[in-house]
Amino acid sequence: MQHAVWSYDAVLYEMNVRQLTKEGTFVAAMRHLQHLKDMGVDAVWLMPIYPIGKAERKGSLGSYYSISDYCAVNPEFGSMADLDAFVAEAHRLGIKVILDWVANHTARDAKWLREKPMNWYERDEQGVAKVPWDWSDTAKLNYAEKSVWQGQIDAMKFWVQEHAVDGFRCDMAMLVPLEFWQEARRELQSVKSDIFMLAEAEGAEFFDNAFDACYGWELHHSMVDVAQGKSRVWALRDRIYSLLNNNPTTSMHMSFTSNHDENSWSDSEQSRFGDALEAMTALTFVLPKSLPLIYTGQEIGYDHSFAFFDKDAMPEFVPNKATERYRRLCAMKHSFGALRSADQGGLFVEINTNASDCLLAFVRENEQGRVVYIANLSPYKIFADFHTGIYAGEYEEVLTDEKTTLYEHTWGDMEPWSFRLLTQKI
Repeated sequence: MQHAVWSYDAVLYEMNVRQLTKEGTFVAAMRHLQHLKDMGVDAVWLMPIYPIGKAERKGSLGSYYSISDYCAVNPEFGSMADLDAFVAEAHRLGIKVILDWVANHTARDAKWLREKPMNWYERDEQGVAKVPWDWSDTAKLNYAEKSVWQGQIDAMKFWVQEHAVDGFRCDMAMLVPLEFWQEARRELQSVKSDIFMLAEAEGAEFFDNAFDACYGWELHHSMVDVAQGKSRVWALRDRIYSLLNNNPTTSMHMSFTSNHDENSWSDSEQSRFGDALEAMTALTFVLPKSLPLIYTGQEIGYDHSFAFFDKDAMPEFVPNKATERYRRLCAMKHSFGALRSADQGGLFVEINTNASDCLLAFVRENEQGRVVYIANLSPYKIFADFHTGIYAGEYEEVLTDEKTTLYEHTWGDMEPWSFRLLTQKI
């Protein structure tokens, strides 16, 4: 499947508008776009921007994912005109805008519950709209009713046609029929040929004329397990090869060390990854098929787990070491075609080492250049011994710009969680 041209080199940024600034508005968020452009972000995924239901509301402000009207904006964030201005400014800077789409359920006081036929919702014996899982502030839509499909698609078209958005991140995509997503993509592509669709789901089936990219959940969890000493590099290596071998060649997989779910429900990336964080962050940018993600706060290394249902603003943006690290990683992603996503990226070739339970070393290569990642993904000092072979030569350290030589046979101590990220133009 062909993807939007811009997406193959893309770095995504998930924007939590509520927490990004003290104002928590589109107007305030718009000021952040230049920072993201300077850092190298290609597309902003906005967490749900729609009005939030009041029935069974959680916390003081409610869940983004309890939507009362699919075709309006949350007044907490500003007006529709404010959103349009945000999108226009993003586009002026060359940044795409993707909306979060929640197809499985609405709020319990949603406009559709009042206005649409009863069979638009799954209902219990008393005729009350069912609650999916334990999401007590939501009501489950009924996808056995085909008019629900068209209602969803028409609402998505509204944002593409009337408000120039570039695609959708689709919440819990596995909870509605795959055939719905296939039909939605067909109709959306008729409006915007380069529409981009990201599924919060994992599995080869989602690439069957439905989505451009899926979450790399299994890979993420394996990275966390290695960082926390629950498994060794063998398990992470298995996940990488599973991703390569069990998905279509054209598939893309979003890689991350954090997102809104992980941050709010599993704590900050610092607490989850500890000393492994920098090595794992770099890994998300160099894995095959990878579409790397940066979540709100990561651009300044903010060590904090955001409240999900209440105001909990990020400190004012001031560039720091974390910002510069991301800038360098984004520049590398854009400069080396070997790191392109899907089937346009270069080869993935492992370098054999003497400690395969702790060391991960590989090359990404195409005819223009090479990227080499060598890491000690363990809490131990390791004597590393590996044969670089044909990949020996002069390189540049991505995070320092230092020139270095990689010899055919390389050995020496590697400190816990240390890594080298090297590039070479051919």
